[in-house]
Amino acid sequence: MDILLVAGGSPKEWPALKEKYDQYIGIDRGALYLIQHDFPLDLAIGDFDSLDPLEKEHVKKAAVDLIQAPAEKDDTDTQLGLSKTLMLYPEATITLIGATGGRIDHLLANLWLPLEPRFKSHAQQLVISDRQNHLTFYLPGEHSITQLPEMKYLAYCCLTPVTQLAIRKSKYELEPTDVSQPTSYASNEFISDTAEFSFLEGVVAVIQSRD
Repeated sequence: MDILLVAGGSPKEWPALKEKYDQYIGIDRGALYLIQHDFPLDLAIGDFDSLDPLEKEHVKKAAVDLIQAPAEKDDTDTQLGLSKTLMLYPEATITLIGATGGRIDHLLANLWLPLEPRFKSHAQQLVISDRQNHLTFYLPGEHSITQLPEMKYLAYCCLTPVTQLAIRKSKYELEPTDVSQPTSYASNEFISDTAEFSFLEGVVAVIQSRD
């Protein structure tokens, strides 16, 4: 199952989307953006404090289901949205858009989502995407990445200390190396349709991007 999870970042930063997803879930203002762009709204989640009364009413009428959260809560709206989505669809592939750009504190909170214990086992189901970047997350093991046609650059970002990171079949390779702090091996490139990497411990984000 493929789910499109839409946070409240500007639609100007949205990537090109697939023709069809199995579920469309809007987080706070992201629910309104889905409606405004003529997408279905299967579920709206959030405190909706970014919407005025007329916008809230529009979302309530359009949503098949709605989960209203209090404005004062421990989770960000995006954390809440991802948590509820995984409760409903624990095996789904989730593409999160509207989660980059804007405030840096929100960007970091979203980048670190797969590090949370409740989300970590689902890390490889999550994609964060915008018009310039495509992020996927990996747990220890051997991994192969396929180049997206529009993306030129490749980065291996250690979100935690990582044990025995090895990068192969990329322009810049890396022999097995222990990485002691969060580090981005940035501005790498594909040399064929696929690249490979492996590691023994930690969490790694792979970013395909373009200028």
